Amino acid sequence: MDRATPVAHSEEIELYIRTYYSLLRSSAPIRVRSLEETHAAMNSSLHQQAESEDVDVSALVYCALRLPPCISETKLMVMGQMEDVFRRAGYDVESWHPVRARARRRKLFFDPETRVLAAYIASVSDIDDLIPCVTTFQIEWNKIHRKLETGDLAQRLMSLVDDDQYAPLELMEEVRSALSLSSADFGRLGQIWPGRMLVQNLALAARARLDMRITVLGSGLSDYRRSVQHWWGKIAEKCAHLNLTARPIYLVSSNVHSLVNLVSGSVWEAREEMLEFVREHNPEDLWSEYQALAREGDGSLANFLYYVSRLYASRVDNGGSHRRRVAEREAAVGITRISDPHCLDVEAQVVELRSIRREWLDPRVSILNDAEWEALSRSDALIFNIDYPLGMAAYHIFSQVSTAIDRLQGVYILGKAATLNGRVGDVMIPNVVYDEHSSNSYLFRNCFTAQDVAPFLEFGTVFDNQKAVTVRGTILQNRDFMHVFYEEGYTDIEMEAGPYLSGIYEDIYPKRYPVNEIVNLFINAPYDIGLIHYASDTPISRRQMLLSKSLSYFGVDATYAASIAVLRRILAREAQRQMQNGNTGSTVHVDASVLFGLQQG
Repeated sequence: MDRATPVAHSEEIELYIRTYYSLLRSSAPIRVRSLEETHAAMNSSLHQQAESEDVDVSALVYCALRLPPCISETKLMVMGQMEDVFRRAGYDVESWHPVRARARRRKLFFDPETRVLAAYIASVSDIDDLIPCVTTFQIEWNKIHRKLETGDLAQRLMSLVDDDQYAPLELMEEVRSALSLSSADFGRLGQIWPGRMLVQNLALAARARLDMRITVLGSGLSDYRRSVQHWWGKIAEKCAHLNLTARPIYLVSSNVHSLVNLVSGSVWEAREEMLEFVREHNPEDLWSEYQALAREGDGSLANFLYYVSRLYASRVDNGGSHRRRVAEREAAVGITRISDPHCLDVEAQVVELRSIRREWLDPRVSILNDAEWEALSRSDALIFNIDYPLGMAAYHIFSQVSTAIDRLQGVYILGKAATLNGRVGDVMIPNVVYDEHSSNSYLFRNCFTAQDVAPFLEFGTVFDNQKAVTVRGTILQNRDFMHVFYEEGYTDIEMEAGPYLSGIYEDIYPKRYPVNEIVNLFINAPYDIGLIHYASDTPISRRQMLLSKSLSYFGVDATYAASIAVLRRILAREAQRQMQNGNTGSTVHVDASVLFGLQQG
């Protein structure tokens, strides 16, 4: 069997990475302008028009969604791991205005007086994400500047901002023509800069170029480790009553909504008021979607309600009453949330398995019989769920958690990925992962198969026995890079699996993870290892691009199919463990159809 590791060497990408890391070693901030040439030369799949004078709207939208709105006013971006790191450098960031990016979880603070943006970073992956994003944004912003600075358009836009007026349609049409954008592309600018923000940013771009500077305050590995230790300390403090370190743990890396929704059943309690909200306000044209789903099964309707619950909570919620009811219901089933654990913007949730109420579970997860529920009620195990971290932060977090807790029962990783041969909404289950960080190829027994997920997936297709590649960053790829892996049979591109598997290696073996090796985790893994990825991007076929559109409602199908498979697996294994450890003399009822996730009638 050919076990050679893939080689996807790109001199342009490597030169770009070496350039910004070497420049960031400087004690003074570096200009983003100094990175633009090597950035454009790598011909990123997400920034293919970097060297063109035409505005690359897709790349601009992608980066604008992953940066805070104040990025257009920023003069200096300062990156650091902890508040102490910023304070030592003279930045009292916690007194600044907190800001957020719409499509990237990261703690950010902005000082409008000095126009300094502080970004908390959890690993080198944040640097590999922020630098290309900021560079892309500046390149495209300055293209807009060059197209609008001449003539009277700039003055007319600025006068509208000064007078706080809406822009006439005729003027916006002149701007669109000056930018050489289609109506559709110009409309996408209006989506990332809604309302008056579009005119304000166009006027700002017409008036001045962006010339940002960047610096990293703490770059040592110990700084990242200290930030994760502080994160864990806050979680342990909030969960002191649960005694996390002494109890069996099922670790899940997913999101902050799917598992708790499946367990709490809160959407069914608020079903009528949420449907009334959809009927009255019709966000994202969801009312027509509901009318079609009402004729289908409860699974599709449940997924619909799960999605609507987030919109309802953020837009209506009657003075917070809905949130209070949800919180009370979650507490009743043993869910503890740690929403702001400091430093890392990685929320955590802890679920006591013995507190789960059978009658509140999503019907697709209710797989145990009476004897097994009785056994589960004696369980001391916990589900520790974290909002999936970015890249190498997964390694640091797993290393901290596995060191702190006593007994790990399973590791289950759910996340988005790009697919090289499927469609958006498909699900990929790998058992081989090539990790760009370590250059290792990890071979492991994935506890999930297609049969675990397929019964709960309405729209997509499930592919198991896949080969995944963990990349350093979404922008740090080009088509040549992807074709090398595609030709080697790799179909799944993502950012967290490799770091997690490196951490698992160190949890199993008494040494640091190797480099540039084929690593077999089949033999000695003492617990479940499960990876499920759902496709949000098809970078080769271009049927759907990660560039400018999120999975949104369409992604709920794959997200919940994967989450159901994980929760079924945990419940079945824990019931089996309790019955094997008990003195009832009962045999274990959990048969193959349950363990392999086949839907019960």
